[in-house]
Amino acid sequence: MAGLLSGKEKKEMQKAIKKYFPVFVLPTMIAFTIGFVAPFLLGIYLSFCKFTTVTDAEFIGLGNYVKTFGDPEFIHSLWYTVLFTIVTVVLINVLAFAVAMLLTKGIKGTNIFRTVFFMPNLIGGIVLGYVWQLLLNGILAYFDRTLTYSEVYGFWGLVILVLWQQVGYMMIIYISGIQNIPGELIEAAKIDGANSWQILKNVTIPMVMPSITICTFLTLTNGFKLFDQNLALTNGAPSKMSELLALNIYNTFYGRAGWEGVGQAKAVEFFVLVAIIALIQNKLTRSKEVQQ
Repeated sequence: MAGLLSGKEKKEMQKAIKKYFPVFVLPTMIAFTIGFVAPFLLGIYLSFCKFTTVTDAEFIGLGNYVKTFGDPEFIHSLWYTVLFTIVTVVLINVLAFAVAMLLTKGIKGTNIFRTVFFMPNLIGGIVLGYVWQLLLNGILAYFDRTLTYSEVYGFWGLVILVLWQQVGYMMIIYISGIQNIPGELIEAAKIDGANSWQILKNVTIPMVMPSITICTFLTLTNGFKLFDQNLALTNGAPSKMSELLALNIYNTFYGRAGWEGVGQAKAVEFFVLVAIIALIQNKLTRSKEVQQ
């Protein structure tokens, strides 16, 4: 449409956009500042304070941050979360990509399969946690075990739950990437004598790298910030050994009197950690994307 406009009409349109731009942008910017920027900055300030409410905050410097690294529960939750995230990122992406490849082969009933695989993502984390708690404890009962028998059972219970919930969502993203691969590339590879593995390795995967970047980023951040499923499935039992970082921060802030500032410091450290890892991951995967 812009190509059909004359030079004068384009200038008038640009003037109108500049004139009314603040009218449309300012309300959003104000809401964003009040709802996100201000609380975020206040949270950073409170991480350097001892407080029970916002009004009685007392600045104590780095004391809260020192306490976080002296808290064995926090250190255990950190490594437990890192391991959980690594396992889930690999399994979710491998399974989602494999299912996406199968569902783009022209199999009958593909649309039904896509819908069925995607549906778990629509269910809330708390509901999923309690449903899978019943299912897994029912199975483990035959072996005189429960999810809270040890952190190992809780770990794999969380992995199974997250796989069931997120594989379908990532599958949709991979399907979109696979379907955007030009058919001419596949045909050219076959003419050159490439087998299925060579086509997958040298054509399909490089061409779906944008989808891999998105899915890796989503699964990475979802793994670190998992909270409601952890709360419902194990609630950190036994003895907070299956407690992920988000649940540990919540329990520190609301469950330990006088540790509100420490909980806030943990939240800031949590944000910085996830942001750094996500940026590194995004840079690494984007560097392997094929320019089309």
